[in-house]
Amino acid sequence: MGEEPMLQRINKTMETWMPLITPSSVLIGMLCAAWFSPFTAWVPWIFAFMTFSGSLSLNFGDLKRVLSHPMPIFVFLIVLHGVMPLMAWGVGHLAFPDDPLTVTGLILLLSIPTGIVSFMWVSMYKGHIALTLSMILVDTMLSPFLVPFTLSLMVGTKVEMDVWGMMEGLAWMVVVPSLLGMALNQWTRGAVKTKLGPKLAPFSKIGLAVVIMINSSVIAGYLTGFTAELLFLAAICVLVVALGYGIGRGTASLFGWDRSVAVTMTFNCGMRNISAGAVLAIAYFPPPVALPAIIGMVFQQMMASLFAYMFFGRKAAAGTAGAAATKHSA
Repeated sequence: MGEEPMLQRINKTMETWMPLITPSSVLIGMLCAAWFSPFTAWVPWIFAFMTFSGSLSLNFGDLKRVLSHPMPIFVFLIVLHGVMPLMAWGVGHLAFPDDPLTVTGLILLLSIPTGIVSFMWVSMYKGHIALTLSMILVDTMLSPFLVPFTLSLMVGTKVEMDVWGMMEGLAWMVVVPSLLGMALNQWTRGAVKTKLGPKLAPFSKIGLAVVIMINSSVIAGYLTGFTAELLFLAAICVLVVALGYGIGRGTASLFGWDRSVAVTMTFNCGMRNISAGAVLAIAYFPPPVALPAIIGMVFQQMMASLFAYMFFGRKAAAGTAGAAATKHSA
């Protein structure tokens, strides 16, 4: 067997086990906190590599075609950065009226951009690939402005934060690597996507596990012991993450969009770049702000699997939408 088939097998195995890899990484980070915590400075670089690897599938041509019918992307941005942060603000103030740091963490959890990993789920369930990649790209490019603006608007002066530092961090971790990956894909006429992409994919997932371990080690002191307060916070985080999937699916139904767009809206509204949120929280906020992001990471993949089955059935039954995914132009 050559190198690439072996890496592809590893990647497929990791995709299958992703719902367990995430919580396992949190547990390892907590148990080995003394070993992982000194490597915090590595996180932005590992994350930039992950973003670059994921963005090798992005294409300027697909973006141009989808943007000619921008309504789904516009609605997606309103839901992702308007409706859902407001929902997190409301739920946070009801559940934690005297804890501004936890409320900030919940708002951050639902303010960060959609996750590149959503592409994996959309692909498995035969969603609208071009629309998914365009949503990820547009949201990524706007994130250095939308995330700090949302937090400033909803949190205000209750929690001290470095807005400019946050913008710079998002730019270097997310925007610049995405543009590099996209430009390389365009320059090679898609060859890099098929030649380099599969080789980098398993390392990207390993990088995700390492980032989760390091981030978990930093806040390990806040996660020790299953106290009533921690369990209540976990329940609230599960609730707001679940609402994201439900709102995405409901929005697609409200606008009468077909199954391929419904798959795309569900996963892109439900899944967030939570690793980026944890990196931001640890770098620019007090540690308790990172708790919702870390807890969200534990449940996000498992919730994706659950809602995928609830809304769209088994993957084998998803093939009927393949043609629609390729020809539907939003």
